[in-house]
Amino acid sequence: MFSHIMVGANDIQESKKFYDAILGALGCEPGVIDEKGRCFYFTATGIFAITKPIDGNPASNGNGSTVGFAAKDPAEADAWHAAGLANGGVSCEDAPGIRESGLGKLYLAYLRDPSGNKVCALHRVE
Repeated sequence: MFSHIMVGANDIQESKKFYDAILGALGCEPGVIDEKGRCFYFTATGIFAITKPIDGNPASNGNGSTVGFAAKDPAEADAWHAAGLANGGVSCEDAPGIRESGLGKLYLAYLRDPSGNKVCALHRVE
């Protein structure tokens, strides 16, 4: 469904350190900086990117927005969360764990990145 997701960042290097850590915990390669200073993470299923806003204003998080990353199991989601906390992220929502929803049981871990964007690691519990 999605080709890519891009979020704003005020400090690309600080955000790259954060995303290299959390996405590395999910098995992704470190991000690649392009000639415009944007950072891209390429996978077989899509692209995630960080950029300074084109309009020159500071990056700000979208109220109600969350970018979710797939985790293969709860341990990987926990490693993702720990890597984020160790690299400039801030825990938000409830502690990592199972949530009941209309979609079944989900193991979720939430963070705010260095620019305030809300990100999540999600594993669907069988």
